[in-house]
This record gives sequence, structure tokens and C-alpha cells, in this order.
Amino acid sequence: MSDGKAQSAAAPFDADLEEQLGSIVGDSHLLVDPDVVASYESDWTGRFRARARCVVRPGSTAQVAAVVGACRAAEVAVCVQGGNTGLVGGSVPVPGSVVLSTLRLDEIEPIDEVAGQVTVGAGRTLASLQQVVRPAGFDVGVDFAARESCTVGGMASTNAGGERVLRYGTMRAQVVGVEAVMPDGSVVTRLAGLPKDNTGYDLVSLLSGAEGTLGVITRLRLRLVPWFVARAVALVAVEGVSEAVELVRAARQLPSLEAAELFFPAGLDLVCRHAGVNPPFAAAHPAYVLLECADRDDPSDDLLAALEAAGDIVSDATVATDARGRHALWAYRESHTESINAEGIPVKLDVAVPLAALPEAVAKLPTAIEAVAPRARLILFGHVNEGNLHVNVLDALDDDEAVTEAVLKLVASYGGSISAEHGVGRAKREWLSLSRSTEEIAVMRSIKSALDPAGLLNPGVLL
Repeated sequence: MSDGKAQSAAAPFDADLEEQLGSIVGDSHLLVDPDVVASYESDWTGRFRARARCVVRPGSTAQVAAVVGACRAAEVAVCVQGGNTGLVGGSVPVPGSVVLSTLRLDEIEPIDEVAGQVTVGAGRTLASLQQVVRPAGFDVGVDFAARESCTVGGMASTNAGGERVLRYGTMRAQVVGVEAVMPDGSVVTRLAGLPKDNTGYDLVSLLSGAEGTLGVITRLRLRLVPWFVARAVALVAVEGVSEAVELVRAARQLPSLEAAELFFPAGLDLVCRHAGVNPPFAAAHPAYVLLECADRDDPSDDLLAALEAAGDIVSDATVATDARGRHALWAYRESHTESINAEGIPVKLDVAVPLAALPEAVAKLPTAIEAVAPRARLILFGHVNEGNLHVNVLDALDDDEAVTEAVLKLVASYGGSISAEHGVGRAKREWLSLSRSTEEIAVMRSIKSALDPAGLLNPGVLL
């Protein structure tokens, strides 16, 4: 899938631009070989793809600014790409564009242990950042399964959520400063990380969640959270979504509660088949909730007490406190994505509904999808506390637009969001009005037009 509107705006090929880009980043970091460039032209799912003009891999903010300036002068679109783990086509190039990879922007400054903050390059992966800060007693407040590949810049650009939103909030809550190259090639640097600073518009927050449409984030200052070594994980079988919501409502009384994940038998069956693991319980159950608690002292007694207090809500449960056991229980949830992709290319939709509406929305999803794609297979999982569902529909690529519309309209009918974590990208932009008013979209367009009047930065994304 490509963006035809952006293709019509692409400039004619001019070898002078490639020569200029090579002089900026070095010839070894200008990629023009089609076989090499191909790995940057498709998203992680394989659903979105387009032919790029070339790939540049700048190694500094100054080089990013020079690349953006050169492309602006040549009227060539720039598409920003981090770990390329997005699921809405936001990091895929438009035809004829220059892909700007941030992966070389991976420097990290010494941890500011007094403030509990760290300044890091946008291209550093989440896992490598965790490896640096954890020995110092700190952690990153956001975590999810793509940690080995996703970059902190991409996480900020999409306001990523993941498994710890319940305790620490989304990525926007972790970002206290940014450095970014604006569409005109100028550089905005705001990295002090002051907890109180009421001097006008919050540019840091504006760039977080803008999906690279307003500027290229090159460095970030992140607040850090404590790294708790003492952890306990429970996998709980329940009779349905209503029971899952009630269980999490009760578990929220635990200050140590860090994650509350939800999945169902269809997804569990795929995980057992593709990951080669045995089912967690002797009998199948309608729904499963994974809870994790983390604290300075062993939280397992508190977690067990919470499960006992839940009474009949709990059909069965298993608890692990050692690292191996915790990893084994998490694998039932975190192996969902790779197991789904092993079955084929899914239509993936990340949505959220008010928590009170979650049981009814889950119950209606199969019927809504079957009405437009009778042979489709629905695999659901998500983050219970936020009413966040990852809707994966297999065997439905021929009906992807109809499936998308059916799911998003159902979500909107409950006052939900068409995108809870991954952004709007190109996949959902025509349905943005389901979650944003005409007036809000007009304001967003005004901001985009003011900062990027030529529309050359991530064209076709979000708007």
C-alpha cells in the first residue's frame, strides 16, 4: 500500500541531491542499492510498502539538519524512520522520498542521578537504554515486546504505551525535553528537563505524538523510574471480560501493580503452537489476565492476597517470582504478535474504549468483523486497565478497508479512540474524524501548515 497523493508531489530524480546527501552523511551512510534500500521500504507487518529514492543515516543533529535542509531545497519529501516497528504505516516512505533513518543517533549521556533523568539519542533502542540505566537503579517507564528493535525517538513520536501505562503513563509522560530538527532545517533544543517551566507553549509535548510530521526528534531527555528487582507475576484464568475488568479493579489497590494484560483462547492456541509451549492450565478458559507487581521487597504475598480476595472471579491461577518463571508466564502474552504474524499478514488495529464498555465492545467485535469479512479470524489481546485492545484480523487482507471501518466505527460508538498506542499513520487517517472533532483537526492542520508549509516531512501521515 502506498500513498498516491504523496507520489504526485514527489520531485523528479536528480542525482545532485544524492551527491549532496552523500557529502553530508558520508557515502557509506547513503544507501541507494535497491536491494539494500528494500529493507527500509516495508513496515514490520509487510502490509505497507513503497519505493524510496534513497536512505540516509545521519550521525548527528547537525547532519539531520543538513539533510532536511537539502531535501527542502530540492522539494523532496523526507520520511523519518526509527526501528520501523510501527503498525500503521507511519514509518514507511512515500514513493520517491528520502528515508531518514535515526538509528545512528544512539548516544547516551551520563545519568543525572540527582534529577532521575537521562539524555539519549533518538535512535537508541529501548532494550539498550534499559541495559544502561538498570545497573544504576533506574528504569524506563514504558516497556513492550518490541524493546529490542524500537527506538526511543519512535516511541516518543507515536506516544507509545505498552505494558506499564497503568503505573507510569504513556511515553509522553516520560519525555521532559527534546532536541528536534524542524521542517525548515532549524534546530530546537530544550533539554533542561525542569519539572516546573511555564514559559509558553509546550513544544516538548507537541512533538511527542506528532508522528514525525512537525519535526525530526534527534535527542530526548527522559525521566526515569525506580528499577524494582523484586517481582511477582500471576497468570489468572477468568470467565470473561467483565471478570477481567473486576479483577484488575481490585488489583489496582496494590501500589506495586505494574501491568495488567488480557488475552483469549484463540491467541493462546496460536502461541502454544508457534512458540512451542504447553498451555498454562489443564483446562481452557474464556479469558486470561496477566498481572505483574514490582517493589523493593517481594510483592508476591500481596499479589496472592489480592487473588484470594477476588474469590470466585478467579477460576484458576499460577504465580511465579523467579526470573525464569516470570519470563515463561509473560511469554504467553508477549509471543502473541509473532505467533499471529506466523499465520499470515493481519489487519492490525490498536484501539481503546472506556473501561466500562470493554466487555460489550469485545462481545460485539466478532459480529462486526464477520459482517464484512466472513472468513476472517479474530485474535484479541490488550491492556485491561486502559481498555486498550489490539485487534488482529487474519485472512482479511482483501477486505482490510471494510474491516478497519467496521472496527473503528464500533469503537467510536462507545466514545473510544481509533488509536490507543501506535498513532494514526497512514492506515487510519481517513477515520481520524471518529476520534477528533472538525475543530480539532482544523487546529492540527493549522499547526502542520505553519511549521511545514510545503508538507515535505512525513507527508500523508496523520493528516
